Amino acid sequence: MDENQTEVVTDFVLAGFSQTPSTEAGLFVLFLFFYVSTWVGNVLIMVTVASDTYLNSSPMYFLLGNLSFLDLCYSTVTTPKLLADFLDNDKLIHYDQCIAQLFFLHFVGAAEMFLLTVMAYDRYVAICRPLHYTTIMSRGLCCVLVAASWMGGFVHSTVQTILTIRLPFCGPNHVDNFFCDVPPVIKLACTDTFVIELLMVSNSGLISTSSFVVLVSSYSTILVKIRSKEGRRKALSTCGSHLMVVTLFFGPCIFIYARPFSTFSVDKMVSVLYNVITPMMNPLIYTLRNKEVKSAMQKLWDRSGLTWKK
Repeated sequence: MDENQTEVVTDFVLAGFSQTPSTEAGLFVLFLFFYVSTWVGNVLIMVTVASDTYLNSSPMYFLLGNLSFLDLCYSTVTTPKLLADFLDNDKLIHYDQCIAQLFFLHFVGAAEMFLLTVMAYDRYVAICRPLHYTTIMSRGLCCVLVAASWMGGFVHSTVQTILTIRLPFCGPNHVDNFFCDVPPVIKLACTDTFVIELLMVSNSGLISTSSFVVLVSSYSTILVKIRSKEGRRKALSTCGSHLMVVTLFFGPCIFIYARPFSTFSVDKMVSVLYNVITPMMNPLIYTLRNKEVKSAMQKLWDRSGLTWKK
């Protein structure tokens, strides 16, 4: 048997953004800024929600704090390795590390999809059934829904990972992306992956597309049920930030996962959008459009002994 057919791949080579050292150095600074901003923004939201009595007791902000934690985890799965690779010409990742990255990427990513769906349900109850809001969205139910989001992400990721590790890798080892994900990794398997691709598309693609449809339907129902112009204006103000987050996150995910695993030149940039940019933008979107969060941040800032500039 040919030696190349029996060799087992132990390392993968990740594709970078450029082969020019000066360009890589510039990208390192840029993505380091993105990553630090992600940490600062999301930690600030978590601390603000935890330290403010009103926000901490509100279902919406309890869910927002959990979303910020997921954003931190999601960004940390890929960005530190990307930053290290900007300073490393080899850009190698061990097989076990690659599989671990793939697992946690889908674990946290799917959990965030489910959590965004829970947040849409929270807004639906708050706007369409305001008198029963505190009764329906109790802290106990919120904890159950958050736990269910994590469990759903775990089950989804486990399925994706098992399907991947069962494939033989004995040939090419160049992953056409800056992190290990299902589409570029299974293309390297030295066997026919048509059936596996269909199973994975039906898994990831179905979750991302169906979650997006449920979210859009939920917000559309909210607007239809509200008759007054003032009510619709308030609903748009409340749900607008949610819709922006949903579009930023689900748009790229649907583009990547809800199609056959063919490669397009824009895939790498689309991956940057939902892996790096969206976790950084979420805190800005929620705080800039939310007076309650900004007021709580001002109180937190004042308690720290510093001056808040309005």
